Amino acid sequence: MSESKPSSTDGYSNEIEALVRQYESIPFAETHKDVMHLIPKSPSRVLDIGAGTGRDAAGFAAMGHSVIAVEPTAALRRRAIDLHPSPWIEWLDDSLPDLPAVSGRGETFDLVMLTAVWMHLDEPQRRRAMPRVAALVRPGGRMMMSLRHGPVPAGRRMFDVPPAETVGLAQAAGMTCVQRLEAMGDPRGRSDVTWDRLAFAKTAEPG
Repeated sequence: MSESKPSSTDGYSNEIEALVRQYESIPFAETHKDVMHLIPKSPSRVLDIGAGTGRDAAGFAAMGHSVIAVEPTAALRRRAIDLHPSPWIEWLDDSLPDLPAVSGRGETFDLVMLTAVWMHLDEPQRRRAMPRVAALVRPGGRMMMSLRHGPVPAGRRMFDVPPAETVGLAQAAGMTCVQRLEAMGDPRGRSDVTWDRLAFAKTAEPG
C-alpha cells in the first residue's frame, strides 16, 4: 500500500524550466567549493542521489568519474539527459528513503552525493534512509550532503533538519563526520536561506 503523505518531489514537475534556470545558473565548482577537496581526484564511481538537472552529475563526469544519477521526477530526468548527454552518466528512476533500484544492483560507491535532498524527508524517512544510503558507500569512501534552512517555497515539502541529528544517524550507520560547516550563505544570495554542508567517511576495511 502506498503512503498517503506528500511526495518529497511534489512541486517539481510543474517547474522544470524554472528549476533548470535556477540550478544551472550556479556552476558545479562554485556550488561545491567548500567540499571540492573531499571529492576523489582519480576516476571513481559516484552516486548522485536527487540529481535534478544533472549539473552535478555532469561536473563529476567532467572530472573523469563514472556517475549513476538518481532522479525520481520523470520530466526533470528527461530534461537533464538532454542538457547533459554523457556516456559517463547513467540515469536511474529511484527515490529515497529506500532506493530499491540502486540497492538492488549490489554496488557500492567511492562517493555518494545528496545535494539539497535530505530536507525533503520527514524524520521517520530520514531514520529509514540513512542506513540504506550509508550501505552504498564503499569502505574508504565518502558521503556528502547539504541541508537547507529557511522559508519553504509554496508547493514544496521540506523540513528543517538539525545537523546534529544527521551526524548522529550517520555515525549509527558506520560513518564518521569529517567536515561540518553550518549556516553557510545561500549561493543564490537569499538572506533568509542558509545551508549546512556535511561530509562523512566510511572506515576502510583492514588489510
